[in-house]
Amino acid sequence: MMCAVYGWTEEMAFSGTSTGDVCIWRDVFLVKTVKAHDGPVFSMHALEKGFVTGGKDGVVALWDDSFERCLKTYAIKRADLAPGSKGLLLEDNPSIRAISLGHGHILVGTKNGEILEVDKSGPVTLLVQGHMEGEVWGLATHPYLPICATVSDDKTLRIWDLSPSHCMLAVRKLKKGGRCCCFSPDGKALAVGLNDGSFLMANADTLEDLVSFHHRKDVISDIQFSPGSGKYLAVASHDSFVDIYNVTSSKRVGVCKGATSYITHIDWDSRGKLLQVNTGAKEQLFFEAPRGKKQTIPSVEVEKISWATWTSVLGLCCEGIWPIIGEVTDVTASCLTSDKMVLATGDDLGFVKLFRYPAKGKFGKFKKYVAHSTHVTNVRWTYDDSMLVTLGGADMSLMVWTSEVERHREKKNCDSEESDTDSEEDGGYDSDVTRENEISYTIRALSTNIRPMFGVKPHLQQKEPSVDERQGVVRPPVSRAPPQPEKLQSNNVGKKKRPIEDLVLELAFGYRGRDCRNNVHYLNDGDDIIYHTASVGILHNVATGTQSFYQEHNDDILCLTVNQHPKFINIVATGQVGDSADMSATAPSVHIWDAVNKQTLSILRCSHSKGVCSVSFSATGKLLLSVGLDPEHTVTIWRWQEGAKIASRGGHNQRIFVAEFRPDSDTQFVSVGIKHVKFWTLAGRALLSKKGLLSTLEDARMQTMLAVAFGANNLTFTGTISGDVCVWKDHILCRVVARAHNGPVFAMYTTLRDGLIVTGGKERPSKEGGAVKLWDQELRRCRAFRLETGQVTDCVRSVCRGKGKILVGTRNSEIIEVGEKNAACNILVNGHVDGPIWGLATHPSRDFFLSAAEDGTVRLWDIADKKMLNKVNLGHAARTVCYSPEGDMVAIGMKNGEFIILLVSSLKIWGKKRDRRCAIHDIRFSPDSRYLAVGSSENSVDFYDLTLGPTLNRISYCKDIPSFVIQMDFSADSRHLQVSSGCYKRHVYEVPSGKHLVDHAAIDRITWATWTSILGDEVMGIWSRHAEKADVTCACVSHSGISLVTGDDFGMVKLYDFPCPEKFAKHKRFLGHSPHVTNIRFTSGDRHVVSAGGDDCSLLVWKCVHTPH
Repeated sequence: MMCAVYGWTEEMAFSGTSTGDVCIWRDVFLVKTVKAHDGPVFSMHALEKGFVTGGKDGVVALWDDSFERCLKTYAIKRADLAPGSKGLLLEDNPSIRAISLGHGHILVGTKNGEILEVDKSGPVTLLVQGHMEGEVWGLATHPYLPICATVSDDKTLRIWDLSPSHCMLAVRKLKKGGRCCCFSPDGKALAVGLNDGSFLMANADTLEDLVSFHHRKDVISDIQFSPGSGKYLAVASHDSFVDIYNVTSSKRVGVCKGATSYITHIDWDSRGKLLQVNTGAKEQLFFEAPRGKKQTIPSVEVEKISWATWTSVLGLCCEGIWPIIGEVTDVTASCLTSDKMVLATGDDLGFVKLFRYPAKGKFGKFKKYVAHSTHVTNVRWTYDDSMLVTLGGADMSLMVWTSEVERHREKKNCDSEESDTDSEEDGGYDSDVTRENEISYTIRALSTNIRPMFGVKPHLQQKEPSVDERQGVVRPPVSRAPPQPEKLQSNNVGKKKRPIEDLVLELAFGYRGRDCRNNVHYLNDGDDIIYHTASVGILHNVATGTQSFYQEHNDDILCLTVNQHPKFINIVATGQVGDSADMSATAPSVHIWDAVNKQTLSILRCSHSKGVCSVSFSATGKLLLSVGLDPEHTVTIWRWQEGAKIASRGGHNQRIFVAEFRPDSDTQFVSVGIKHVKFWTLAGRALLSKKGLLSTLEDARMQTMLAVAFGANNLTFTGTISGDVCVWKDHILCRVVARAHNGPVFAMYTTLRDGLIVTGGKERPSKEGGAVKLWDQELRRCRAFRLETGQVTDCVRSVCRGKGKILVGTRNSEIIEVGEKNAACNILVNGHVDGPIWGLATHPSRDFFLSAAEDGTVRLWDIADKKMLNKVNLGHAARTVCYSPEGDMVAIGMKNGEFIILLVSSLKIWGKKRDRRCAIHDIRFSPDSRYLAVGSSENSVDFYDLTLGPTLNRISYCKDIPSFVIQMDFSADSRHLQVSSGCYKRHVYEVPSGKHLVDHAAIDRITWATWTSILGDEVMGIWSRHAEKADVTCACVSHSGISLVTGDDFGMVKLYDFPCPEKFAKHKRFLGHSPHVTNIRFTSGDRHVVSAGGDDCSLLVWKCVHTPH
């Protein structure tokens, strides 16, 4: 059976057979057969009142509706060709392969690559034709007419008209298939090389033979007339020889020997005295003509030679045409324009590319055109360079491209894609952009030690035997000795000690603005804002400052967006850091959740390795777009409610910062990044992209693009690194808003209700300028807003517009609300700018705490009022901070070895000193307020007597500490100090002498004022099995002395009972921070726990839930 159609009732079906019969079926039973054609019936088509069939016999037959009788037959013959036909029929009665009907005509496709239109009355019009089988390789353009010749494995030589009529002018059958052809310089003769090693010369008009030769056994691969009078003909073969013939005498006059492989291309120099030869072994050889003597020419000289044609793919002049993956793919053909400016190439991937000539150096810039299906076998410019003709081997097609001179490329859409390597132009420079581009995100599970620790971890150390065990003394189980004193002095907790059974996240101070964008949005008509820090999504009430949290992410959140469609109110998507794209628990993921009740609606496990850096909802809200940090920067579209991935494709070879759907579309979106802007369309399950075209504007160059916004009529606005905003119509640049900001435009927001656009940039505040600007719909006029932050430079990372308010997130971790009418600024959220936040101290009696960080600030926070009360700029990175026992003084240790004492009431400096060169790691007041202990990374602890006044002279120091100091704690009587050091050892020293105390029994009897050590038998249980590379970094015992919290390199906060001497003690764990919790403290009365983050610059406040009485 060769073909089948349904009849006009359900149970009737008709099929055509290989013997020329038509079978008529009812249901599954054969009713009868009708003889229809001589030879197979290849094609059938059902009409309203009958059928039409076509067969190998070249006949089209019309039938009635039951195949009772044949109404009419049409034979496809040359005689029937109508005068308006484009081209010539190759033979009468060609085999018919396809039939379609409509509008009173029958459309017929034949085996010979022709499409014909048969009129009901009989005349036949030829519409399309081409080569019909095998591969097409031979191509030649005429020296002064717009015609070309092709020769193919289908044993035909054809002449084509390239002028607008595009038809075949002449055709002739050959004995064998051909591989190459060439017009003589006067255009009168045509030489054709055949597959059996012979070649012939034919009259270019009539295609009749003039002369033929058969000297070789293998395929003739290239054939070229010498320039000028065309006296010589060079014929190259796969036997690895080039024969040179004298055309007038028809004799072979020379043979070029010396190639080690088959010949691929030959070219004459313009004097006709030298041949350039390319071989399959990638050799570039030169022979003198007509004798064929091999010449050695240095590559520098080759450039100076004037060549009549250039079809070579080797040599210095075209090194740049080879793609990066040159081993697998070959550049099969090239051709240079006659003005020697543009080199066209064809390759094994089906691309046609244009290079500037000479294409020196590796990986030249190009324009790329998707042309043929597999291999482009040949490319040739026409005589006046107005057209390029390309052949696609196995797809048997000949394509004609018009070439537009650069000056005239006004507003026409071109089919090209630019090359991806833009090495010579940088996209501009900015430190914040560079930081964001080069940042590498580690996932929590792979985080390593934040401190340079060494030595054996506590839970793996051998325990030293006690004195009694060494002497073999066995103590009775009930001791008559006085009971051991308390490990920890219990402070102000009241009579009953109640253990803490849980921690609940209550506040987060911090916002991730340093390397994320567009991640602060309004919700609920501007009553709430939503943003993220570390691994928590935060819903923050503007009026009260209360916060609620989404805590389902298991690693850092990098991006956040809000669904704008009214059907999906308060729906938020957040994307996180991840590891490989192996769909495991550490794979990056996007969570879609409800901001009000914090329910997770969907989790999309991504194929983006490393993380998700941008998310965007489509106009209907049903689709979600995500962009990865993987090397291909994959762009993926999801149907998020089902968790289904619709389409995915590599976005760009460099970082993409933002991709956003057009606000009115479910299929179109735009991506921007390093020297990149692409306009995408989702077509079914495919993603199609167009690069932004700059060529319409003078001097426009591709900059690094950072942000995107949209206008009506398919306008797109992109913010650049230089502060300009580019305006695109479709994908063509139509104008540039120069210096919209003085620095990079990091954020843009399109207001859906009125089309106004907000931009945010990096600027120094000035009279007229501002880091936030509100523009009209076309970006013609704007109004600037100054952020009253007191910073030298304002760097805006996120903008959003509500009703009469603009919401701004900055690089300095502030979220500010700006009033559109009065331009008043209200700072809603504060945070440290750079981490880690090493220093943390809670007030002895009030719900305040202090934090000190690498950004050179110490900040005072109020838990009850949920805000930052004050900040001091120290000018240097701060490492540690501590309150005096009365809470009237604060000591701050700096990274440069200095320490400062401030009076809390006035924030005036009481005293400062620098006795060390390296960072101060911990600083402590003694409980009697007499001494100050300062521990540094120089393996030392210095003691200062505060009663001697603000001169701060060192009275003594602790010797022989084996490594840098991590934490210190005073005993309750201020006479001892415990020090934990970087080699996992804990030591106890006498105060103020600094003498090392080694007597274990004496140490066991000390009652400590505080306990922040991560070392010691009492806290052995906090060290987990999984800490090969990462550590417990900080600990704090509650004021009641019965609970213990720790922070570790994985970003976990854990809650234990104290003491916990047994290994691997049981605990509760709380996620929230990024990798590395740097410090942790209980507030007074054990009401809250405050934890400080390393990488995330955030402070989290946890409410302690005590067990009921």
